[in-house]
Amino acid sequence: MEINATFLGQVIIVLAVFMAFAGYYLGKRKTKTPALTSVAAFFTAIVPLFAIIFLVYLVLKDDITEKEGV
Repeated sequence: MEINATFLGQVIIVLAVFMAFAGYYLGKRKTKTPALTSVAAFFTAIVPLFAIIFLVYLVLKDDITEKEGV
């Protein structure tokens, strides 16, 4: 089975955009720096296994409270 490089690139771009949005959404609730979390999530999409691990880490991380966020 051949994997077309163009198709693989498109899949990675779609995954990167999804990871950026998911990283920002989870970053707002779970970190003090949602923009940095979004950028990190975007770049982890280059290696999909890292992206999944990063997403699982964010989901399992405790939410910050208002007192910690200030």
